[in-house]
Amino acid sequence: MTDPLKHVDAIAALAREHGFTVGAAESLTGGAVCSALARGSQAAMWFHGGVVSYSRLVKYSLLAVTPGPLVSERCALEMVEGAARELQVDAAVSTTGAGGPDPEEGHDPGTLYVGVLVRGELACHKLKIDGDPGEVVESATEQALGLLLEAMTEAVDRIEARPEEPARDLVS
Repeated sequence: MTDPLKHVDAIAALAREHGFTVGAAESLTGGAVCSALARGSQAAMWFHGGVVSYSRLVKYSLLAVTPGPLVSERCALEMVEGAARELQVDAAVSTTGAGGPDPEEGHDPGTLYVGVLVRGELACHKLKIDGDPGEVVESATEQALGLLLEAMTEAVDRIEARPEEPARDLVS
């Protein structure tokens, strides 16, 4: 069973403990990702907000997405970079795709691209989700937040894996 809130508590805990600021740019999910994040514990401390960019115009003008296909890796990456820039966050997620019930830009319903940008590390994930449009949105929300959580966890692990510099002997 799909649970759009499944990863929110863990995201909130990581954000508070490690100083992440979080934001989102959404198309396919239409605000569901932001709604889920806003329910996180002490969200006002770490969740800066989001951009629901269902319209091409919003993608192009606010998020600086290059005109062209919107159900694409390029679009997801440009959306997440635009969200990080405009919302001034170091952890962002984006969703774009074909929610259904009909194909869009030659992509089958349920095609989803998720962009993730966490502390300089950028990635895009292409997913295929089965279901009616409502089920696609719920599953896309859960999966996008899972990918954001995974990237945040990896960023923390990278920091914790760095060897500390040895103390310098100031006496010569």
